[in-house]
Amino acid sequence: MRSEIQELIDLIEKSLNLFSERKNIEELKNKLEELEIISGNTDFWKNSNKAKSIMKEKQTIERNILTYQNLKQKLNDNIELYKLAIDENDFDIQSEIENDLFKLKSIALNAEQEALMDGEIDGNDTFLEINAGAGGTESCDWALMISRMYLRWSERKGFKIELVSQNYGDEAGIKSVAYKIMGLNAYGWLKVESGVHRLVRISPFDSSARRHTSFCSVWVYPVIDESFQIEINPSDIRVDTYRSSGAGGQHVNTTDSAVRITHVPTGIVVTSSEKSQHQNRSNCMMALKSRLYDLELKKMNKDIQEAHNSKGDAGWGNQIRSYILQPYQMVKDLRTNYETSDTQGVLDGKIDEFILSALAKRINSK
Repeated sequence: MRSEIQELIDLIEKSLNLFSERKNIEELKNKLEELEIISGNTDFWKNSNKAKSIMKEKQTIERNILTYQNLKQKLNDNIELYKLAIDENDFDIQSEIENDLFKLKSIALNAEQEALMDGEIDGNDTFLEINAGAGGTESCDWALMISRMYLRWSERKGFKIELVSQNYGDEAGIKSVAYKIMGLNAYGWLKVESGVHRLVRISPFDSSARRHTSFCSVWVYPVIDESFQIEINPSDIRVDTYRSSGAGGQHVNTTDSAVRITHVPTGIVVTSSEKSQHQNRSNCMMALKSRLYDLELKKMNKDIQEAHNSKGDAGWGNQIRSYILQPYQMVKDLRTNYETSDTQGVLDGKIDEFILSALAKRINSK
């Protein structure tokens, strides 16, 4: 067998071994047997929320086991066929199998990356909030750039994006924006992006063309479903309505449709500014429940809590990543030291390597 093909096979096997190790496939098989027994009980659906949670866990386990088994089987089949093609000097079949192995390598690598999603709620949709920090108009423009970066990244992943609320800057950019990003492992991918992001560039708003430093903060928290019981006392919340601000339209500044809900005990504030006030209330309550769940999750997980605390204010000393456009080109993650000079690619949404390195470091630290 040619050394290039053997190297390709070794890379695929490495990805599969890492996937099996991180997902603990053998333990998952035992867990699946337990869940099948539980779900087969006659009174299983009496508690619908608990049943939904168990079925969701069961489906996730089944998907992980099937992914591993299918990839392993495809690899073994291709190896056997390739050996036969060599024995029979069938170069067409050899070439076809080589192409299949390259495709399999890509699929196995994706599976390995997905295995970094090890949390209970990593598979959930996610809320993504971006707020301009110190720097005035500069930071509002920077918040808009970061917003575009995550939107482009989400599009590359095939995720759906829903705008929850947006507050424009006085002169340019945005003061804040919130999105709901929907897709498999959306939260698992983005959870390491919470923190302060720092930009250094020649300001387009400075007539003297001086270098400016801007900041914005990113906050990621999971969308939770009905299987998570989050009780909110109506007396603990304050609901305010206000007029949406935007780029025009017949309903702008005519009705108080936007909604802001404040959770008094924690100080959490959530907003939604769609046209329907009813939908805005629903969006806010969903976001508030997710924020409260996220708060409890952080209290239970010391590692996540420390990462959240390090986020701090959107200013000096609290950043997780620096984007330097002047006097040189570099984006560097200060947690993992991963860096690249492809600043334009990063701002166009090519941030997988930053995310994967941060996820890997989190797993290794555990």
